[in-house]
Amino acid sequence: MTTISPTSVSSPNATAAVDPLARRRFFGITIGLLLVNFDATVLNVALPRIGADLHSSPAALPWTADSYTVVVSGLLLAAGALADRLGSRRVFRAALLTFAVFSILCALAPNAGTLIAGRALLGLSAAGLMPASLALLRVLYPDPARRVRAVGSWAAVTTLGLAAGPGFGGLLLGIDSPDAWRLIFLVNPPFALLGFILIRGIGEPERGPSHRIDLAGLLLSIAGLGCAAFGLIESASAGWTNPTVLVALVISVAAFVALAFVERRAAAPALPPVLFSLGRVRTALGSALLTNFLWYGLWFLLAIWLQSVRHLSPLEAGLFFVPATLPMSGVPPLVTRAVGRFGARPVMLSGFATYVVAAILFVAVGTHSPLWVYIVGALLFSLAAVQVVPAITSELSLAAPARYAATGQGALYAARQAGSALGVAVVSAVGVTNLRGAAVVLLIGAALALVLVACGGRDGRER
Repeated sequence: MTTISPTSVSSPNATAAVDPLARRRFFGITIGLLLVNFDATVLNVALPRIGADLHSSPAALPWTADSYTVVVSGLLLAAGALADRLGSRRVFRAALLTFAVFSILCALAPNAGTLIAGRALLGLSAAGLMPASLALLRVLYPDPARRVRAVGSWAAVTTLGLAAGPGFGGLLLGIDSPDAWRLIFLVNPPFALLGFILIRGIGEPERGPSHRIDLAGLLLSIAGLGCAAFGLIESASAGWTNPTVLVALVISVAAFVALAFVERRAAAPALPPVLFSLGRVRTALGSALLTNFLWYGLWFLLAIWLQSVRHLSPLEAGLFFVPATLPMSGVPPLVTRAVGRFGARPVMLSGFATYVVAAILFVAVGTHSPLWVYIVGALLFSLAAVQVVPAITSELSLAAPARYAATGQGALYAARQAGSALGVAVVSAVGVTNLRGAAVVLLIGAALALVLVACGGRDGRER
């Protein structure tokens, strides 16, 4: 049972009075995740402008975006475990403040090296925000039925950040100035500070059974996830046989093997084996990896393909993605009702089936169809994501033990980040100009996801 501080407790008769306060805090929590996901995609259309303004080398330019992803991926599990030990509210608020500061550092970057370092620091803050946020939702909505609805809305809002990134970035780049890309980072601080203020007074979730820090487990998780993300991203430009890529992937595998061995013997494991023994948790993690593989793989593909093959400007490419944000406005309430009535699994199956239909569309149309056809395909991908992501998040929220809420969400987001890196790596290996070939790969991924959800574990009731 989740432990709530007195500031968060209300009697049944006071529900109406407390609801506005709960909504305020809910909005503050979602702001943090909206920023995290927005910053994951907003630079995709800005890279050419950044390279020209900062005179970045072709090899260094991709890392202005990818350094963020590598750091987030590497620290997610560790951040979740630390939030469960140190307090999710404390971690979340500290991460919001540092996100604002590091965004300003990125905006003022005089060269590519400073920008890459600033983006890495942003990833550090983002890793603190992601797992702690859902642990705070468990405090805000201790009733499982209400929490399912809140988690669905929360997940949809954060998915909106991913979808809106390229479009908003393209709009800002429409300003006739070589420094227009800096505005992308100056959007963050006001919203981060607003989120910090809005969650004031929220209670702390129940903490793990021990305040001891499993240092070996945390370091091995950082090495495993960080090296995996680095290897997958670097393979996109260097190739799978590059020695650096191979070494990174080997270190990642070795770290995960050692992690499994260490955590079974740790007195207070950072990644408790009991959490990952639950079938519903494993299914949720696999589904999270695959949905980001599909969604982020397509978004990365289209952001480059539209400019290199269809010769759209950065502004035009950004505007292309705007219609894909439409499902985020009307669909989430329907999804949360469906999850509450039918459970997460049918909604996940519906979402992955939508991915299959969308991937088939891209396979069928090839390269030279009217742009509206590809807009429809991107819209279907967003419709799929807005079903799958809230359902997965709700499933894990209910399946994971309360004392491991942040750790479970750290694992969920680590799986999603791994899926994002894998999607970019695979699409790059196929070729960003080979739309049909990449779509075939995405179709295979969507079919695998359907099988996983249909056959996945059903144990792990909420505790």
